[in-house]
Amino acid sequence: MLNWLKNLFTGPDLKGFAANGALIIDVRTKEEFKNGHHPKSVNIPLSDLSGKISELKAKQKTIIACCQSGSRSSMAVSLMRKNGLDAYNAGSWRQIARLFS
Repeated sequence: MLNWLKNLFTGPDLKGFAANGALIIDVRTKEEFKNGHHPKSVNIPLSDLSGKISELKAKQKTIIACCQSGSRSSMAVSLMRKNGLDAYNAGSWRQIARLFS
């Protein structure tokens, strides 16, 4: 309960999750990913994500999702949470760099 209340006002600790080995998933298309991405991210396009849920569950890690603007990663986080994954939206892939500074 306390973490939920803290997140309401400050947002989740994405930097802490990243420091503890969270997976960073970029849900943009393969073409968008090729044109630029954070080096620690893995590309799983939103259209392919539902087929990767079991694989992601097996990793037993927190997931940080990103895309171009945050819209697709928001949809991805919703799908992952519905399937029992601990997932958070970082918004744009360009903002991922701040998690590792």
